[in-house]
Amino acid sequence: MLFAAGIDVGAATAKAVILGDGKILGYAVRPTGYDVKVAADKVIEEALEKVGFSLSLDDLRYIVSTGYARESIDFAHKTVTEIICHARGAHFLIPSTRFIIDIGGQDSKAIEIDPEGQVTNFAMNDKCAAGTGRFLEVMAQVLEVGSVAEMGPLALQSKEPCRISSTCTVFAETEVVVLRAEGKERRDLIAGVHKAISARVNAMASSLIVRKDSVFTGGVAKNIAIKKFLEEEFGIELLVPDEPQIIGALGAALVAQTEFSKQQS
Repeated sequence: MLFAAGIDVGAATAKAVILGDGKILGYAVRPTGYDVKVAADKVIEEALEKVGFSLSLDDLRYIVSTGYARESIDFAHKTVTEIICHARGAHFLIPSTRFIIDIGGQDSKAIEIDPEGQVTNFAMNDKCAAGTGRFLEVMAQVLEVGSVAEMGPLALQSKEPCRISSTCTVFAETEVVVLRAEGKERRDLIAGVHKAISARVNAMASSLIVRKDSVFTGGVAKNIAIKKFLEEEFGIELLVPDEPQIIGALGAALVAQTEFSKQQS
């Protein structure tokens, strides 16, 4: 059996996927923390432990790294961009995929792909936290919500979402503080934050062709309110994989499998 792995070390979380002859054998997700190399070592170790039988790093024939810290992963054989990896991963799980929205901790991406899963166009926001998971984390603290996970259900309870017009996280935070002082309901403020993120992502993707077979990936895809508001912005239904955070790592593992097969042919 050919064992390959993909590792995606992002700003917020590190993810690893182990493949065996094209099947997912195990995966892991953990916070990146301060040291990206330590995060990479630990997440691949955790993924190997979840395989279900004895498998070590030495058994992996090929490893591809992706994510913002991909160049720091010294045990990877090759590095590949997140755009390519998300396209490969989403297409593998949902072959009908033609458009991908990925929202991670520190960036957001919109990707067009062809029927073979190849990238044809993309747009990316990587210079501002607005429109990312980090934006949600900041607002959760400002609004004194226990966790980001609690924000989605609260946002859907809102009848009158507040309008958050600022596209900068710092200014948006100030705007929320002012609205809170005016006595706005917490759920309306939270809904406004979610709608602001969705509008930001829609604006980022404005130059792309949005198709009906669209997949939502990244940790923020677990947020039911973001999904709902994005669907309203784009006018489409978004499909969310069972574990949306591992799509980049899965794509990297698929690239690893392909690269090793090329070398053997």
